[in-house]
Amino acid sequence: MAGRLLGRGMLAGCVAAALAFLFARIFGEPQVALAIAFEASRHAAEAAHHAGEPELVSRTVQASYGLLTAVVLYGTGFGGLFALVFAYAYGRLNLWSPRALALLLAGAGFLTVVLVPDLKYPPNPPAVGVHATLAFRTAAYFAMIGLSISVAAIATLIGQKITQTRGAWTGTLCGAGLFIALIALVQFGLPDVNEVPDGFPAVVLWRFREASIGMQLVLWGTMGLLFGALATPVLADRTAPSRR
Repeated sequence: MAGRLLGRGMLAGCVAAALAFLFARIFGEPQVALAIAFEASRHAAEAAHHAGEPELVSRTVQASYGLLTAVVLYGTGFGGLFALVFAYAYGRLNLWSPRALALLLAGAGFLTVVLVPDLKYPPNPPAVGVHATLAFRTAAYFAMIGLSISVAAIATLIGQKITQTRGAWTGTLCGAGLFIALIALVQFGLPDVNEVPDGFPAVVLWRFREASIGMQLVLWGTMGLLFGALATPVLADRTAPSRR
């Protein structure tokens, strides 16, 4: 059963990644091009000095095959993980249908893996960020993801405990409130990063971050909807013999 769900999760992730690629190609790539143009204008002399050096990967490849490959690998990997989490949760949350549970998990994944970390360390286009701090920024971002997932797990467990004694409504509110409070403390405790160069267009930065969030929203939303539809027949087949 887990293997069948895993295959469907990877398929859902692959299809979701293809749609996310189209979204990024339409809304994200124009902002990347503007950011690169800004960077080139700042370093015109250096670019002219190195004009004869060949590009290892051209912008055409980066914006097409390169982007598509990266997004599909990302979506397929997360689709597989999503299916395993779904298989673990489905037997323990019997009140949820496969479609509803898939959407719930997709929303939780988007919240903890994408939205909360991006509120602290938002994605940046080219020309934003100092090369010397790349390792630090990467470590801080992944630390934020790990802490976000950990806080979500803690809030969920405590909310479930409260639900058993005070009811679902009180447990849900307490769990959500605890999540928000702990995330606020975590984000306050982690160091800030402010490396936007002077003169960088605010509109380009804002639209790039909008496109990045939108791309992830398309990916997780499609994955939740499609996986729920693909998993329903599999789970129906499993429960069918017990009903006869």
